[in-house]
Amino acid sequence: MRIRGGGTRPIGDTFGDAFDGTDLNTRALSGITLYEPGALTLVVKSGTPLSEVEALLAHQGQRLAFEPMDHRGLMATTGEPTIGGMVAANISGPRRVQTGACRDFLLGVRFVDGMGNIIKNGGRVMKNVTGYDLVKLMAGSFGTLGVLSEVSLKVLPKSEVQASLLIDGLEDARAIKALSMALGSPYEISGAAHISGPSPTTIIRLEGFAASVVYRSGQLRERLREFGDIRIETDIERSKFLWQELRDVSPFWQASGDVWRISLKPSDGPKLGAKLRKACDARLIYDWGGGLVWALMPEGFDLRAQLNGIPGHARIERASAEVRRKFTTFAPEPPVLRDLSKGIRARFDPRGILNPGLMGQ
Repeated sequence: MRIRGGGTRPIGDTFGDAFDGTDLNTRALSGITLYEPGALTLVVKSGTPLSEVEALLAHQGQRLAFEPMDHRGLMATTGEPTIGGMVAANISGPRRVQTGACRDFLLGVRFVDGMGNIIKNGGRVMKNVTGYDLVKLMAGSFGTLGVLSEVSLKVLPKSEVQASLLIDGLEDARAIKALSMALGSPYEISGAAHISGPSPTTIIRLEGFAASVVYRSGQLRERLREFGDIRIETDIERSKFLWQELRDVSPFWQASGDVWRISLKPSDGPKLGAKLRKACDARLIYDWGGGLVWALMPEGFDLRAQLNGIPGHARIERASAEVRRKFTTFAPEPPVLRDLSKGIRARFDPRGILNPGLMGQ
């Protein structure tokens, strides 16, 4: 079975005409089961459009704090992103550096495993538990362990205002140093990114109450004065637009080539960037203070070979079926981790029918 939600992220090795299996679409599992604004709790069926949930939360002055990305522009797809797809892929945006990932806001899940068993784990409150944490396990499993039918999420209030600090002209290593200094400051940074290239721009975001944002912006600009002139974008709509463009990797939308998503230590990002530029014509965007790198590469370029000696892992986000077959979407796992993953999949999907081949199983 190929598990599908809104169809906006067709990133799997087997997602294409050659897939030998049955589509299982979750979009009919739609609707908000429970929403308690005072308790910051939301229970929603997995096929519910993300836009429907965000609209409901915005009406109450709340939001999904982890800022999920919209892949449609990058992947040139249509449809509507769904809550189940968001959780299954653990989609988390720039605010992850402050609030955490999608999995950190999951309170509970309900899903069907590969044998047809209905399993429920977690609840409607955040608490420490003993035993297996299936809530965290399902986030980022890409439908290989079970088909999500319902999720419980913690939500947070929206910020009153936001501001963005922009620095032009920094080369990668200096930019990552500036982002690290900002993230290490007491000024509660909610976004730290760098767009590399001929006209590089480093962007830092602050959110909160108006007076607080004004004060913290001024203090942070003073702290980072060694990096040159710093502009402060105080127009809320323009600042939001900047971060939406970064969140959705819009500089790569219309560009030809493969898009890779690399996770690594922030201080290693510039080292990888230098290797990639030496090897080919590469374009890079650094997010999460440098811990997440988006790379636009020539078609068919083996980016993982450039990670030799640099701890981290790379996933193909956008490429042709031929390139995916050649390199596999997900990086091969080390033997110990591979055996552990295989054992987990055997427990939840012993017949191997859920998105087979997607994560190397």
